[in-house]
Amino acid sequence: MQTTFYKYQGTGNDFVMIDNRQRNFDKNNTKRIAFLCDRRFGIGADGLILLENHDSCDFKMVYFNADGNESSMCGNGGRCITAFANFLGVIDSEATFEAIDGMHKATIKDGIVHLQMQDVDVLEDHKTHVFLDTGSPHHVQMADDLNSVDVKTLGRQIRCAPPYNEAGSNVNFVTKHSDDNFSVRTYERGVEDETLSCGTGVTAVAIAMHYTGRTKHDLISLQTQGGHLKVSFNVENTRYTNIWLIGAATQVFKGYIS
Repeated sequence: MQTTFYKYQGTGNDFVMIDNRQRNFDKNNTKRIAFLCDRRFGIGADGLILLENHDSCDFKMVYFNADGNESSMCGNGGRCITAFANFLGVIDSEATFEAIDGMHKATIKDGIVHLQMQDVDVLEDHKTHVFLDTGSPHHVQMADDLNSVDVKTLGRQIRCAPPYNEAGSNVNFVTKHSDDNFSVRTYERGVEDETLSCGTGVTAVAIAMHYTGRTKHDLISLQTQGGHLKVSFNVENTRYTNIWLIGAATQVFKGYIS
């Protein structure tokens, strides 16, 4: 059966996007999802996202990693599906949708999507790194020279090491440029490689930098390999609320695959 798909990207984090409101797509076919995400034999993407109907909000987001398995929250994917819903006419400029980690609010204007992330009130400071969950688990550590880091090799080692083990963690390497400006490179589990950008990753980095005293700002600029993102938040003691991931989300092309 022929499948219509759209390709979206948010700061280089790219996704196969499918309108599944009629429930025609087989979500249990892991091999097919992995094939569609394959960059040589399929369409090519960091993940696949289904937009589905929801009884009490605008839509539901179902996200799969490039390995074909349903995964935890994807921030850039959440921004891209908001743009996709706007394109389909499901929403106008505001949205409420459900993802695997719960409900999210989003707004879109002139291609810039503001996505509200889940609150964070548990952070683990291990001196060499910070661990926290922003919808997906993230290990955050500083790097003196971000360009020289072998993200794939070192990220893979950390991703599988104790205490993460089989479940694994995403791994972020960070360099500070100024009090409110940081660069980030991320190894993503499920993709099992460095991606050009990771939305939950830059969210984790912004919060970790504030938590460890490397910034006192509540609006942080983050440069990824794929472009520029911003994260804003409120904080009281060690509880981070009203967290927003901000950046562009763009449709790349539409296609059909048998």
